[in-house]
Amino acid sequence: MESMEIDSDVLPVVSARVDSGVRSVTGQAGQTANGTNLVQSASSALNGSAVGGVGLASPKLQDGFVTHHHEQHPPTEPHLPSLQSRGGQINQASLPEDCSCSEDELMEGEFSWTVPLPPTRLLPTGLCYDVRMRYHCELDPPKQRLDYHPEDPRRIYHIYRELCQAGLYKDPQFNVPVIDKPLQRIYARAATASEICLVHTPAHYNFVASTAALNEEDLVHLERTLDSIYLNNLTFASGLLSAGGAIETCKAVVSGRTKNAIAVIRPPGHHAECNRPMGFCLFDNVSIAARVCQADYPDICRKILILDWDVHHGNGIQQAFEQDPNVLYISIHVHDDGNFYPQGPYGDHLHCGVGQGLGKNINIPWPTKGMGDADYLYAFQQVVMPVAYNFDPDLVIIAAGFDAAAGDQLGGCYVSPVCYAHMTHMLMPLAKGKLVVCLEGGYNLDSISKSALAVTRTLLGEPPDRLKETKPTQSGAATVDMVRVYQCRFWPCLASDSKCSTKEGTMHGKTGFRVEDALRAYQKQQLCDEFDMMELSVFRERISKSFKHQVLAT
Repeated sequence: MESMEIDSDVLPVVSARVDSGVRSVTGQAGQTANGTNLVQSASSALNGSAVGGVGLASPKLQDGFVTHHHEQHPPTEPHLPSLQSRGGQINQASLPEDCSCSEDELMEGEFSWTVPLPPTRLLPTGLCYDVRMRYHCELDPPKQRLDYHPEDPRRIYHIYRELCQAGLYKDPQFNVPVIDKPLQRIYARAATASEICLVHTPAHYNFVASTAALNEEDLVHLERTLDSIYLNNLTFASGLLSAGGAIETCKAVVSGRTKNAIAVIRPPGHHAECNRPMGFCLFDNVSIAARVCQADYPDICRKILILDWDVHHGNGIQQAFEQDPNVLYISIHVHDDGNFYPQGPYGDHLHCGVGQGLGKNINIPWPTKGMGDADYLYAFQQVVMPVAYNFDPDLVIIAAGFDAAAGDQLGGCYVSPVCYAHMTHMLMPLAKGKLVVCLEGGYNLDSISKSALAVTRTLLGEPPDRLKETKPTQSGAATVDMVRVYQCRFWPCLASDSKCSTKEGTMHGKTGFRVEDALRAYQKQQLCDEFDMMELSVFRERISKSFKHQVLAT
């Protein structure tokens, strides 16, 4: 068997504490960072098995679908440098000069030393991608291209190919010149059960795991009982890789191995709730990664900002953190008075968190489809950025669904790649540049590829192009102003022009609420809750506001 080469530019994963520009590193001689023997780790990698106990049969992909074929995969755990000489003694020459440990400690295999951190500008940008995530696909692939399920396995490959063809990452199958500082690969691994259960219940984990052993007839029957989920026997393994990819990407940024990173992962995750999969999502990737970083790096990753620009509300992320004062969740999505997926009032601007998490949940709910660049930038300028700077996070994670992009068949909005680049650029100064972009939705293969490319170029340091559209729509501006006025009771930085008394949340001026409007909204909510009534929208600009909350039907 031929020996497998391990990329020398992938740094070992070790526990680290960063303080005042110095990293204190601890590890164990002759072992990987998780304690696995190097020989066992290499053997596991050569056999194509994933870390975490999930072995894959390595099917071959044909046009996004699966036929069985054995192939080798890159190792999920890189080697640590060897500290042992041929005679079984510790090689002192291989240790740094400032290594502070005794000879007895060295013989026991324990060592520690300090390594100065390089300047952030010299660190690479990371890329996480694994072909095995494409193994989650429909059991019965359609024969016509237009019949493909929106959550197409080809989504991540089209993004990866776009990045390679642009010269941002070196892949032998794409014979193109590569930039001077290309993306550094971050290898995905299978998330462990304990990591998944930081967000999901054990019953939920076991339910998804059980799909690996079901026959096709049972899988098809089970699909029909779920909310927008398809399954096959490799769905569980792909879901673990997607969550593990998000974890490893976030850890690479938090630990200082990369300055920022993009995780091209699927299945998506932000709809998955603690006890059920839904909306194409199995495990809540971003929430799991955030919880792991909080647990593994409590001193340097306490406060996390999650910005969700997917066109759908991330109900799973909101549920995971609505009581956590250290995680700020901001979602910009189409709401349409609860008629847009996921239906219901959970994504409206009135849901601001619970208990200690009150004020740490901000929903910017567009009243209809059709929002564009100027609407999203107005939301950033008026709400997202003032709150983000005030929150001062240690890590920023973008739940980056590109289904608000122009051309997406489900989103119906008109956000351009340039706008995605600008929003990314605005978030980059936060958290000392520690920014992670994790793919969520986005179902037009061309739109998501171009949008992800624009975001990645920005992460690498390229300035965004000019925007053509700068004036928000009337409905978009009204929505952002409504959110700003409502949230200023929790965020004094949003108060301006005496429109809001931040202590009591009293609102004045043109953007304030009339008493009759508040009463009508309350009556509408009561009728909807008690009799399952729903609001009928009036699509005439001049009279729509006058009849808001007044036309209801069962």
